[in-house]
Amino acid sequence: MDDGIYMDYSAGKPLEARCLEAMRPYFLKHFGNPSSLHLFGGEPRQALQRAREQVAQLIGARLPEEILFTSGATESSNLAIKGVALRARGKNHVITSEIEHVSVLNICKFLENQGFKITHLPVDRFGMVDLERLTAEVRDETILITLQYANNEIGTLQPIAEVGELARSRGIYFHVDAVAAVGQVPIDVEREKIDLLSFSANDLYGPKGVGALYVRKGTRVIPVMQGGGQEFGLRSGTEDIPGIVGLGVAAEMAREELEGEAQRLSRLRDKLIEGVTGRIRNSYLNGHPTRRLSNNAHFRFDYIEGESLILSLSMLGVAAATGSACTSKTLEPSRTLLRIGLTEEQAHGSLLFALGKSSTEAEVDYILDHLPKVVDRLRAMSPFTPKEYFSGR
Repeated sequence: MDDGIYMDYSAGKPLEARCLEAMRPYFLKHFGNPSSLHLFGGEPRQALQRAREQVAQLIGARLPEEILFTSGATESSNLAIKGVALRARGKNHVITSEIEHVSVLNICKFLENQGFKITHLPVDRFGMVDLERLTAEVRDETILITLQYANNEIGTLQPIAEVGELARSRGIYFHVDAVAAVGQVPIDVEREKIDLLSFSANDLYGPKGVGALYVRKGTRVIPVMQGGGQEFGLRSGTEDIPGIVGLGVAAEMAREELEGEAQRLSRLRDKLIEGVTGRIRNSYLNGHPTRRLSNNAHFRFDYIEGESLILSLSMLGVAAATGSACTSKTLEPSRTLLRIGLTEEQAHGSLLFALGKSSTEAEVDYILDHLPKVVDRLRAMSPFTPKEYFSGR
């Protein structure tokens, strides 16, 4: 493994060569503004429409005009959640979960400071929300439910279609943060009754700095920033045509490859999970055992810290993670892991392998050969490892 093994695909993905080639002409040749009426605006305008169609097809949207382009999922979620909540008249209640991405939790915190009531649903030990509890929390004042499609740390898939059915039956808007799930699982916004859906291009092996928001026709949203009225008046600012073209191509590739790649990654994931939990004592899988992302294998190990594992694996050429890249700079234990019932010590002893397009069976074998030795070495150094652990072999 001379080039190293990259198993941190949830934090960042490389740009697909096909996306880069598609983007190149829009930096140099087709540089016009799509809002311009002259001939230099024509090709960028057509590219913008083509990308809308490609993204709409990936997520099952009926109309290309239901796709808005943004700078990324964070902006998309801000527009979706604030745009619906601040438009509401006489309704001030939002339901979310305790394990949402920090960007969504901070948007909800902002709304709470504006006088909104926020309900944070607890989750079970697998990270799943309870539908009965969700139903019980719905009020006449509830305007929005916002949930992750899949948790970006432990990989658990939420019952999105069931939540969508509940929301639609009660006249409540339903927003889904699909960052971790897009391109990994089939998404159908019509079938799953999703009103708003956020994701980023870089989660599809597209360029960083561009994202999309699906807004179902008829959903009442107000813009969170004012300007020239681009993107149907909801997201002003000159469109990043090269980035949007890259997103469109990435969406098309994801749609074409999704089924086969998901099956391939699932096989590697399962081999990794079975190998780690079978070869390393006092190791456990975090997240749902079956309702999880095809590329996610998240473990916890007694008596050692994840940071030590990360550094030790890095010395062996393996890049992994302890949790969300967006909160990696803090020494605090993962909020998600605490909310599924882990202690602070257990949360600190967790390790995430997120597989991707370059992942191979040989790489999984390499990890399974070396990880048990790393864990044993770190446990031998740890003051928390009981003496009977080694005598019990």
